[in-house]
Amino acid sequence: MFKFLKRLFKGENGVRVRIAPSPTGYLHIGTARTALFNYIFAKKYGGKFILRIEDTDLERSDKKYEKDIIENLKWLGLDWDEGPYRQSERLNIYEKYLNKLLKEKKAYWCPHTKEELEEERNGQIANKTVLIHKCDARDKDLSRGELIRFKIPKAKPVISGNETIYPADSIIFNDIIRSQVHFFTDPIGDFALAKNISTPLYNFAVVIDDYEMKISHVIRGEDHIANTPKQILIQRALNFSTPQYAHLPLILDPDRSKMSKRHSATSIEEYQKQGYLPETLVNFMALLGWHPSDNKEKMSLPEIIQCFDIKRIQKGGAIFDVQKLDWLNSQYIKKYDNEALLKLIKQLPDFEIAANDSQLLKIINYGKERAATLKNFQAIADSYTRLNDYKSEMLLWKNTGAKNTKENLRKTKEILFVILEREFNKSGSEKYLMPLADSQGRGEVLWPLRVALTGRDKSPGPFEIIDVLGKEESLKRINMAIEKLSNLII
Repeated sequence: MFKFLKRLFKGENGVRVRIAPSPTGYLHIGTARTALFNYIFAKKYGGKFILRIEDTDLERSDKKYEKDIIENLKWLGLDWDEGPYRQSERLNIYEKYLNKLLKEKKAYWCPHTKEELEEERNGQIANKTVLIHKCDARDKDLSRGELIRFKIPKAKPVISGNETIYPADSIIFNDIIRSQVHFFTDPIGDFALAKNISTPLYNFAVVIDDYEMKISHVIRGEDHIANTPKQILIQRALNFSTPQYAHLPLILDPDRSKMSKRHSATSIEEYQKQGYLPETLVNFMALLGWHPSDNKEKMSLPEIIQCFDIKRIQKGGAIFDVQKLDWLNSQYIKKYDNEALLKLIKQLPDFEIAANDSQLLKIINYGKERAATLKNFQAIADSYTRLNDYKSEMLLWKNTGAKNTKENLRKTKEILFVILEREFNKSGSEKYLMPLADSQGRGEVLWPLRVALTGRDKSPGPFEIIDVLGKEESLKRINMAIEKLSNLII
């Protein structure tokens, strides 16, 4: 079966797919997911994954965005086989094909200004008619104009009895995910190909690039479906072959609305800053609209490639589930060793904690079971090391008075003071303090100790905190608590 699919999906030049982002913004989850599915498809069928930077929009394109796209694709592990190609470096190629279409009367110069087109559009909106430009220069041979338009072929007349019928032409293509897709050409109208001979627009440039780069499959978001008939018309006009299309479902917020920045449309760099791991995002994005036959959720990239079947991609929108993302990230965090996590945590921006590496390694060891992101370790570390300002009354356990609480803390201090440094850790402090807690009451001994060490009513266990803080700091905080209780007794 696999060999059959491999033959089915391989074109004359084998599987060749591309990711073609515009450097007009940071790489976000939608574009990254499209890149991932192209990468997986190429690796599944022994093909090539190509990176193409579509930077013909000179006003909005920026090198900082291109840098971000390249760096974050690498961070995700989606290395390309060819590229990056840049459209801005290929203008002479587009010019050649534009001249060909103009010469063959398959395209023409439109003389209408932006203001005239806007006025026409407003009139169509007011009259509730189809929003297309019907250019009076369609059959004129102008040498220049405001832009270059594609000439939609007119339907061939059909004679029925004594009547001539002009049927509506249509474009039909088979989408790997959505099966047969049908568009009528009349509502499309003569669409723009280029601003001028040296400045191609999206639909034209992408057709030329896909042909020149021998792209076999175009895997992209369903928001591009409306562009497909235009691109097929250009392909036919230039006698190009048509690649196979696969349109991925949109990513939706939990309320099934369009992806928003608040929930999901965050840049990959921002996810990285928040402490998500690259393998988490790859795993999570793969499940946005696709699932394996066994419904397994935690999978490495090689595992995803192994079991990937593009026909299992769903047609309906993919829900962005933040809880699932956090759960997956927590699972990957658990499998990292402490030293590797320490290195990653220290690379996070704005990670500030008054702890040395030895203390942080202990905090990681104790806290990795409950961390959803690397950034969570900031709060976890604070719960071990930062002493909150607290009122004396907080040290009291239920009905235990200040005098008895002070005495229990004094005895606790005496026990901790004589513990040797090599035993001053979680197991050592627990071994020596638990007899006192069992004799005086665990709440009566351990509650004031916890509050003394952290100033919190909710915190990790006191023996873990003692291990992190060390002997000197632990005794210092207990002394402060005893002093607070002395003031309370007075």
